Amino acid sequence: MYDLRVPKLWTETIDAHRAAVRDAALNAMAALVAERGLVSLTMSQIAERAGVGRATLYKYFPDAQAVLTAWHERQINVHLDRLTAAAEPAEPAVVRLRAALRTFAEIQYHSARHHGGELAALLHRGEHVDRARHRLREFVENLIAEAAQDGDLRDDVAAGELAGYCLHALTAAGTVDSHDAVHRLVAVTLAGLGTPPPPP
Repeated sequence: MYDLRVPKLWTETIDAHRAAVRDAALNAMAALVAERGLVSLTMSQIAERAGVGRATLYKYFPDAQAVLTAWHERQINVHLDRLTAAAEPAEPAVVRLRAALRTFAEIQYHSARHHGGELAALLHRGEHVDRARHRLREFVENLIAEAAQDGDLRDDVAAGELAGYCLHALTAAGTVDSHDAVHRLVAVTLAGLGTPPPPP
């Protein structure tokens, strides 16, 4: 009697192939958008740049918008991983918070230069963006709560409110014209988290 189960090695090879095709498509999308923008970007162009057949590409994505969305989701996850990595676990919460907020501001600064106008309007909507915002806010909120508990930040404002303040304020890093301006914005935002003055 034959064993009809798919061997594990074969399954892993298929999964690796699928991941490679998907990555190639996302990288092709990024390159094409950087070169040409979104005007008349087609699945044929993406397939050609990715080195796969158009029929193969359609097995993974229904249209060019779906490729763009998947690419953006991958970029967001890379950014969130950068934020997490910046917050060195061995450091006190306030040090991790400062590092995470600096990294967030730098991401905003660089992203605005690469994803402006038409592309930004398309990218910053959808469920994947909502999930990422929730994950980001929760991450910053937890750091703020821990730092406040350690006595390193003000505790007269809820951690969730302070997290919203930080993220809204530092989104403005996408509008400034230099790294120095980014650093000043981070410093001003952090100052708002300082220990409140003693009561009169």
